[in-house]
Amino acid sequence: MNEPAQLLPDEHFMREALKEAKYALAKDEVPIGAVIVSNNKIIARGHNQVELLKDVTAHAEMIAITAAANHFGSKYLTDCTLYVTLEPCMMCATAIGWAQISRLVYGANDEKKGFTLISNKVLHPKCEIKSGVMAEESSMMVKEFFKTKRNKT
Repeated sequence: MNEPAQLLPDEHFMREALKEAKYALAKDEVPIGAVIVSNNKIIARGHNQVELLKDVTAHAEMIAITAAANHFGSKYLTDCTLYVTLEPCMMCATAIGWAQISRLVYGANDEKKGFTLISNKVLHPKCEIKSGVMAEESSMMVKEFFKTKRNKT
């Protein structure tokens, strides 16, 4: 008799999002990474590409949402979890809501641009939110990035 697949812990997928953030860092982008999971498998990945693409909307979450929509051939990502290293901005949170993502897990809070500063209502009403997963690692990467940027000027 087959046993049900063991759900992997949130930390496992957040580590994958942190890998994406490191890819962004290596490209001198703000180090934010995201993965989208369905049925305990990563179906999409993204990291910030704002500088590379010269596109202010090229946030990790937006890139991952587009990849996941392409994976399913649908704009709706119900029964998916988005893992992102930093709390989404209002633009990304709205996209998460439009995509009807069921669960959002993020690492560090964004005290300047995070969507929770304004409203949780942009997410789909059934979206479960979990914050603080590997927050220290996520926060340190972003803080070090901006500290390095300030020291170069």
